[in-house]
Amino acid sequence: MAVDPRQVLAGILTVSMFAMVGNMIKRDHFDSIEVSLQDVSGVPVAVSKAEEKSITHALRLSEGHRKNRNQELKPCWNRPVSKDVEQSQGYITFSLRSGPEYHVLQVTDAVVVARYLGATLVLPDIRGRKIGQQRNFRDMYDADKFIHSLSGVVNVADQLPAEVAAQMPSLVRVPHGVSEDFIIQNIKPIFQTSHYLRVASYFTSVDWRRREKRNGDLDSTACLAMFGSLELKQGIAEAADGVVERLRTLSRNIGSRFIAIDLRSDALEKRSCKESDGRSKACFGARETAEFLRRIGFNGDNPIYVTQTRWDESLDPLREFFPRSYTKDDLMPAEKKGELVSSGSEVERALDLLVCAQSDVFVPAISGLFYANVAGRRIASGRPEMVVPSRGPPFSATASDFVSRKTHVAYSCYC
Repeated sequence: MAVDPRQVLAGILTVSMFAMVGNMIKRDHFDSIEVSLQDVSGVPVAVSKAEEKSITHALRLSEGHRKNRNQELKPCWNRPVSKDVEQSQGYITFSLRSGPEYHVLQVTDAVVVARYLGATLVLPDIRGRKIGQQRNFRDMYDADKFIHSLSGVVNVADQLPAEVAAQMPSLVRVPHGVSEDFIIQNIKPIFQTSHYLRVASYFTSVDWRRREKRNGDLDSTACLAMFGSLELKQGIAEAADGVVERLRTLSRNIGSRFIAIDLRSDALEKRSCKESDGRSKACFGARETAEFLRRIGFNGDNPIYVTQTRWDESLDPLREFFPRSYTKDDLMPAEKKGELVSSGSEVERALDLLVCAQSDVFVPAISGLFYANVAGRRIASGRPEMVVPSRGPPFSATASDFVSRKTHVAYSCYC
């Protein structure tokens, strides 16, 4: 399934939508407006006017996208000028880690560094969250498309030459959104000596909207890498489409809309989910999320997709309120489960990202970069219905609020 960089919505897996959201925030594009709950849930809400006014703060749309929903976003960048990339100055290797929501960001940093140094980029491997979990790039992504998209920009090799692979690379940690100055001061001197680097991106809470601009060539390279290089294998995308279609069929049969909830028992056990500053909460459990949805007007008829791989008893309170709640294990055809559904795999999170981005309504019960990626894709696609859980009125946590706090990327690639 090919991706035209000018067709943002055709991307199979890209956190580029997240970058676009950061750009929109920078331009004060989020002029929030209230939306009737009936428009989203499909059922009227039996609450007082005062309470409804408070509740509707949980649902926000970008006014610009509502008015221009059918207008195609335009790239604000040109493809980098082609170079003789076959004359490689050395090699750069890296790994994709921490899930698909991070993969595009890691690819972007590696491509930018390779472009500046004139190095050959070696296809990365994919590391799972558990020690020893590793898969080939081609097992998850379209390697041919990746190589072709960077043709003339960065030379990409399947593997290292034997004589280079026998050596030890110089390890370099790279801040996400790496600048030209950082490359000159911290990476180039090492590369000129060893000609063989292994780079690893790290992420901070820096507001990337305030970062210094790079030269035009590196910005264009970043945009190309982020928006036009990484695409899931066709089989994975087709599996996600199949799940979405099953849920939409269920919804149509009962005159409802299907909800996707990012709710995972393993994430709820993490320290980041258990901590609270007394004013906000990072995560909501099954009962809290179910009660919140009922409170704002969703009824038990709504089909629900939960990002948990297989049903866990911790999710039972959700099914008490919403009996049509399903996991990917419930919805995936038996012949595909062995390949695509194995607890904790990177492919599972990629499936979740695609299903959540296409759902009628998205509910991020767990905060994090996954939420921001889904939010960006939905807003850009004219499907911005997102309900952000809250412990009580006013329901003021919105997608734009969250993305502005969590933005890691601010390449002005589309406008």
